[in-house]
Amino acid sequence: MQNGRQIDLSAQVERVKRRTRPWKAIIALLFAIAAGVLSHQARNDSNPIFSATNHTTNQLIAAGLAVAFLIFGSVATYSLAGKVRELLQPKTGTAHAAVVGYAILIIGAFTTLVITLELFDVPVGQLVLGGALTSVFVGIAAQQALGNVFAGLVLLFARPFQVGDAVRLQAGALGGTLDGIVTDIGITYVRFDTDGSVMSIPNSQVLNAVVGPIPPDEEDAREEDAEAAPDGKSGVPGGPEHSQPRPGGPT
Repeated sequence: MQNGRQIDLSAQVERVKRRTRPWKAIIALLFAIAAGVLSHQARNDSNPIFSATNHTTNQLIAAGLAVAFLIFGSVATYSLAGKVRELLQPKTGTAHAAVVGYAILIIGAFTTLVITLELFDVPVGQLVLGGALTSVFVGIAAQQALGNVFAGLVLLFARPFQVGDAVRLQAGALGGTLDGIVTDIGITYVRFDTDGSVMSIPNSQVLNAVVGPIPPDEEDAREEDAEAAPDGKSGVPGGPEHSQPRPGGPT
């Protein structure tokens, strides 16, 4: 009974966390907005509260509020990404929900960092220009990988097939026609089960291929062949399960 109580208590704790997570994100976002506004006012001495103090004190208060904005903004971004991933996982699958969660996390982290630098009076324009040039070089170097990631996003929203579907891919890059069952749709690869062997195909090649269901007659024929020879025996005369005829000779 002790193990059962511990499992029940763990389930209740997890349930409470799921319920409080959206409120955690909302409260952290409100605190981040308040900290950002007060930090901007303290640095510019525009609020009547901060105009009564000297400039040095206001600068220290503005720096502290900027750090508070960074903390609350990071918490809000992380909580929002986790909540969106939990909501999308039953509908779109683990891989697609993870892609959306990562996208929200990256966009939120970038926005929080830029606003924090603005609150510290850091010249963001020069940093953005240098980051843009760096992104161009990185994008050229990682063109194939980024192409697979963006192709995975297109497959996420277009959804030409789902996990568990028996589909046929036809493209020159795949060597012709490929029949199989979709077992996983990842960020960079789609995995197919082709007669017991799992193949990982880049998302860009899957996106450029002609996708369709396997014809019913061919699928039934494949299932009959698999049932007729489950151990790999051919069943034809002279095959592994038949003895070879001996050559005729003098009796």
